[in-house]
Amino acid sequence: MEKKQFKAESKRLLEMMINSIYSQKEIFLRELISNASDAIDKIYYKALIDDTLTFQKDSFYIKVTPDKENRTLTITDTGIGMTKEELENNLGTIAKSGSLAFKNENELKDGHDIIGQFGVGFYSAFMAADAVTVISRALGSDEGYKWESENADGYTIEPYDKKDVGTEILLKIKENTEDENYDEYLDEYRLKAIIKKYSDFIRYPIKMDVTESKPKEGSENEFEEVKEEQIINSMVPIWRKNKSELTPEDYENFYAEKRYGFDKPLKHIHVSVDGAVRYNAILFIPEQMPYDYYSKEFEKGLELYSSGVLIMEKCADLLPDYFSFVKGMVDSEDLSLNISREILQQDKQLKFIAKNIKNKIKRELESLLKEDREKYEKFYEAFGRQLKYGVYSDFGTNKEDLQNLLMFCSSKEKKLVTLDEYVSRMPEEQKYIYYASGESNERIEKLPQTEAVAEEGYEILYFTDEVDEFAIRMLMTYKEKEFRSVSSSDLGIERKETEADQDTKANENKELFQSMRELLSGKVKDVRISKRLKSHPVCFSTDGEVSIEMEKILNAMPNNQNVQAEKVLEINTDHEVFQSLKDAYEKDKEKLGLYTNLLYNQALLIEGLPISDPVEFTNDICKIMV
Repeated sequence: MEKKQFKAESKRLLEMMINSIYSQKEIFLRELISNASDAIDKIYYKALIDDTLTFQKDSFYIKVTPDKENRTLTITDTGIGMTKEELENNLGTIAKSGSLAFKNENELKDGHDIIGQFGVGFYSAFMAADAVTVISRALGSDEGYKWESENADGYTIEPYDKKDVGTEILLKIKENTEDENYDEYLDEYRLKAIIKKYSDFIRYPIKMDVTESKPKEGSENEFEEVKEEQIINSMVPIWRKNKSELTPEDYENFYAEKRYGFDKPLKHIHVSVDGAVRYNAILFIPEQMPYDYYSKEFEKGLELYSSGVLIMEKCADLLPDYFSFVKGMVDSEDLSLNISREILQQDKQLKFIAKNIKNKIKRELESLLKEDREKYEKFYEAFGRQLKYGVYSDFGTNKEDLQNLLMFCSSKEKKLVTLDEYVSRMPEEQKYIYYASGESNERIEKLPQTEAVAEEGYEILYFTDEVDEFAIRMLMTYKEKEFRSVSSSDLGIERKETEADQDTKANENKELFQSMRELLSGKVKDVRISKRLKSHPVCFSTDGEVSIEMEKILNAMPNNQNVQAEKVLEINTDHEVFQSLKDAYEKDKEKLGLYTNLLYNQALLIEGLPISDPVEFTNDICKIMV
């Protein structure tokens, strides 16, 4: 029997395809099952247009049969089969797809689509097999043929007595090597896992004889292993069912089966789009943050299917980073895939789907906020920080999409409020949206800087996440209202009755403040009379764009650049401590230095900043006590 060489392509090209195109060897099973599904699609389509062809519903199936003893794996289908010429053309010519030709020649109906396009999937079998045998009998043919190739080194075709229409592919699985365990492709449990992973939603049954342990007949205590034929795949995916048929439990079960998380989903989103780009999607908003969410190990992305076949486990391009917590899948028949069907050949369709998904998630979150506040707050507790990162990242490109989803604790409400709720309650004379930053709500409430704003009756938003102030600086305004820190040098609060008095005090004590500036040279930008303090003697305010909280966060990063806020030491001239400062300035300059350093260190402690010399600080306190 004459051995033929592969047409039009060199052996080197074939070896490159086998060894380089596919990222994982296990994908060969996905490719062969997809080809089998194509073959059944073709015969199904023929039956639709030819009344002389009649088939029982259960006559269409794919079967996977491992044989450990003989080291073979067989994939059988009841599809349309191949003639000798088709075996020659489709398997003898690399990258010629019989499925693509069938698709081009026929207008498919009944929602069927042919998966295969490139005609190279078959050759992925050589990633796991030393030899491949294909036995096929075509619909309408009285005889079958056997195609064989060993180590992808040419092939032979000869007549073969095959009883039924369809195709049988027999793989001679390779021996194990130091780097590869080929035995796994003969293990029924591993094969089941691969089928469930990639081909769970192939529309025809994928059968396999599975070993089950059952009690021996007539005995309750003795067991025996019995082979039973099982259908491995689900066939009809949940996303192709009508939403009206599905219950919340169905979605929760799907979430658990796909192992999207160990929690229950807080909300599910079922999308079906039939337009320029057709796709279905089921998305989940988890209840809890994954343990590795903010680690390098976490991978965002949705499962991507093409006509029910898993193409990518984590398609990151389908989700923006700020919605990276969303789990789920997308299935589309309109994706342009590359030759391995693992990577998208062009991203036009994907960008369209991703944009729609982003907008859908945003609308669903806005709806959840409006209609189920308790559930939204539970979501926000887990993932609110990620939304704020979304506002800050990409130079604020996404701030318009996310600003209405943000929430912060309110000084008045003592609970989370939205920016819209804050602005709706602002008195007419209030100029700014006020906020205060700190490690916790409790610490912020005690900040001296909040006194003036609180006395006016204005609401203050509490920022306790490290990203909060960075995000708000990027947001800049909300509904034309500017954000303003309670530590800002200008609070925008008019107090005309006290301004003249403060100006007088500033003039009267300008030498005192000048002396304090000199004593704190290099530590603060200025020493001023405070317009915000009521009961406290001292605090910091800031000039410039960097706040004290931002300084702390930036300097805690690995690439610490020693960023410093422009600190201003504010003194409450109505506090009794101020009289002690005046007396020291007039009578004892050494004591003035002592008091100035104590007030500076006191301001540092209030802000949660470290004291540069704790020993000196304790000695200064001792001097006061003595």
